[in-house]
Amino acid sequence: MSASEPVRDLAHLGHVEMFTPKIEESLRFFIDIMGMTESGREGDSVYLRAWDDYEFHTLKLTARKTAGVGHVAFRAMSPEALQRRVKVLETMGAGLGWTEGDLGHGPAYRARNADGHIFEIYYDTRWYEAPPELKPALKNQAQRYPARGCSVRRLDHLNLLVLDPKETRLFLEQGLGMRTTEQIILDNGQEAGNWLTCTNKTYDIAFTRDFTGTPGRFHHVTYAVDCREDILRAADVFLENGVFIETGPHKHAVQQTFFLYVWEPGGNRVEIANAGARLMIAPDWKPIIWTEAERKKGQAWGLKTVESFHTHGTPPVEHS
Repeated sequence: MSASEPVRDLAHLGHVEMFTPKIEESLRFFIDIMGMTESGREGDSVYLRAWDDYEFHTLKLTARKTAGVGHVAFRAMSPEALQRRVKVLETMGAGLGWTEGDLGHGPAYRARNADGHIFEIYYDTRWYEAPPELKPALKNQAQRYPARGCSVRRLDHLNLLVLDPKETRLFLEQGLGMRTTEQIILDNGQEAGNWLTCTNKTYDIAFTRDFTGTPGRFHHVTYAVDCREDILRAADVFLENGVFIETGPHKHAVQQTFFLYVWEPGGNRVEIANAGARLMIAPDWKPIIWTEAERKKGQAWGLKTVESFHTHGTPPVEHS
């Protein structure tokens, strides 16, 4: 493989572990309001999935004293691809070693970026098997459409807060073989945000600079629906259920995602977005660069980015 050839060792974003200090309230939010399905429990964790996620789970909700992110997991393309990534991560000095895996998958190799965020890669996985009451009429989808709450379809991406976006970008490019699709570069030349992909979506993970100076924090997790109308309906669902809507519905300039952000009961930010806003099919894609002046214009149609979007993350911290 030449140095310029894209690495294809990761198949997709597998799941996100989210910490919550209000496990029962958070669980009810994801099941009753987001429309997700519980697929299992183990210890202090509950495993959840959207109706067309093919794996056993895409969200691991774990009880903790404070909100935040536990780990981020990607599925490898093959056992051989997993071993290749392990070798690279160990050479980089970022490896933490193997775990036996979660309830929904087999052995996983863990690594850590400079901020302390935990990433894991696995291959052996447990495919979801719908019980009789949830079997779909069409055999090529994972589960019957729930028609409950927002009825989110699948896990789409996540966003982290980091102290050094360049460091995390290089960690993901070199360690996991991901591709950078868009960036925010400040006037002083520093990277303020990056969007990376391991699939044909334009991004599977994003991260921006944490201006509170706190390492290892979480910005949001995103679940996809089919169309913008689903997001508008979700806004009404949140309104009727007393869920705090932080910003949206609106359209991002970066990546052009139609978005809606809320805070779940534990304090974590959750986004609902339209599936497949854009696709990354060019093998020689060059990252789109957004300047400081361009980002100050706000979102695609002029909506100014709310202040809390830059400051609120989990675990929560005091900031001036």
